[in-house]
Amino acid sequence: MTTLQFDRFEAELPPHVPRPAGAPTALEGIRVVDFTHFIAGPFATTIMAEMGADVIKVETPGRGDEFRHYPPVHPEMPAQGAPHMWTNRNKRSVALNLKTPEGLAVVRELIAGADVVVENFSTGVMARFGLDYESCRKINPKLVYCSVSAYGREGEFADRLGFDPIAQAESGFISMNGYGDRQGVRTLSPVVDISTAMMACNAILGALIARGRTGEGQAIEVALFDNAVLMTGYASMQHLFSGVDPQRHGNTSPDTCPSGVFQSKDKPFYINCGNDKIFHRLVEQVLERPDLADDPVLSDRNGRISRRDELFKLLEEAFAQQPWSHWQPRMRAASIPCGEVRTVGEALRSKEARARGLLTRIPHPVVGWMPNIAMPFRFSGTPVVDPVAAPSVGQHTDEVLGEVLGYDATRLAALRATGALSATPPRKAHMPAEPAAA
Repeated sequence: MTTLQFDRFEAELPPHVPRPAGAPTALEGIRVVDFTHFIAGPFATTIMAEMGADVIKVETPGRGDEFRHYPPVHPEMPAQGAPHMWTNRNKRSVALNLKTPEGLAVVRELIAGADVVVENFSTGVMARFGLDYESCRKINPKLVYCSVSAYGREGEFADRLGFDPIAQAESGFISMNGYGDRQGVRTLSPVVDISTAMMACNAILGALIARGRTGEGQAIEVALFDNAVLMTGYASMQHLFSGVDPQRHGNTSPDTCPSGVFQSKDKPFYINCGNDKIFHRLVEQVLERPDLADDPVLSDRNGRISRRDELFKLLEEAFAQQPWSHWQPRMRAASIPCGEVRTVGEALRSKEARARGLLTRIPHPVVGWMPNIAMPFRFSGTPVVDPVAAPSVGQHTDEVLGEVLGYDATRLAALRATGALSATPPRKAHMPAEPAAA
C-alpha cells in the first residue's frame, strides 16, 4: 500500500472509550528508560506502558528507531510507519546523542531515577557507553535491568545478531510448519519477537515484585533463541521422550483427529476435535451420522488418526453440501471448536473483534486520528491507560528533561549547543479533540 486513506475506515472504527476518571493503573509510579528498537524490546515496554508505566524511549536524534521506517509510512508522518505505531504506543520519546559526554550524562540522570532499564542493542554496545548493568547499578542499586538479545550476553554466541525468522529457523520452529512435501515455512507474524517481548515483560514484573520484598534490583536476560525453542511447544518434550523429530502436517494435527481446514459450499473453516466427546457431538448433532460415533475404530482418537484419510474424505463430502452459514450455528449449538478461515482484514472487521472492542480510533496530532488495536488483557480494578499514538522522534525531549530532571530552558539550550540534543527543539504536539462517534 503506497497511499494511506484512513477516512475509508472511519465508519468502521469507533472512538476509544476513555477509562474511568481517577482509576489507578497497575504500574503507576514505575518509570522505564527504554533503549530498545525493532519489536522484541519495544513491545515489552509497550505492554508496561499500557499498564501505566512511564516509558521514556531514548532514541538517536533524527532517524530514531530504524523500525520507524518500515512501511507503510503515512506521507504526513515521516518516521512513523504502521509497524512502529503498533509497537510504541503510550511512550514518550527523548532524542539524545549518546556519543557526546553531555548526552550520556543526561541518560545517567534518567537512569538514576528509573525503576527499569530495557535494552536490546548488540552485545557490548551498552558497555561501550558505560551503560551496562554493573555500571548502572552503581548509580541505582534498585534498578531492574533487562537485556533482550539473540543468543544471550555471555558465551561463544553472544556476538551473533538475530532476528525473528533466524530464531524460527535455528530453533526447529520452521521445520514443524508447512507441508511435508516441501520446505518448512516461517510465520509471517513475528511470533518469536512478540512472545519474547511477553517473556521480557513477565520477567521485569517478577523482578519488580522481588524488589518489593528485598529492596534490591537485578539483571534479567531474555534471549530470542531460548524463547524460540520454547515456542516449539510440547513438541520438544515429545522429541525428548521418543527421539523422533516433529513432522510437517499442514493444517492437520498429528495428535487429534479430525482437526484441520475443511471447505463448506462457500467458505473454508477450521475444526478441532480435541477429544472423543467433541467428535461424537460433531457426527451425531451436526452431521446426523450417529453410525460414525458407534464405529468401534472411529469412536476412539487413535483409531481416527489411523483412518484419517478416510474420515477426512467423508467429512469433506458432507461439508461441501451446505454453506458456512448452515454449519456454523449447528456447530456452535453442539459446542464444536470451529472457526471461519479469515484474512487479517476480515478478522479485524469480524463480529468477534467488534464485540471485544479490539479496534478503535484515537487522536493523532498530525493526521487527526489513528487506528488502534487494543491489548488482549482487561483489568477490573486498574484499567489500562487510554491509548496515545506512538511519538515522533524526540517529541517529548524538553518535556521529560524538564519534568523529570528539572532542566530549564537555559540548560536545554546549552545541551543543544553541545550536540547532545537535536539542533532545534521538538515541535509541541497539538492533540485534536476526540473524533465524534460514527
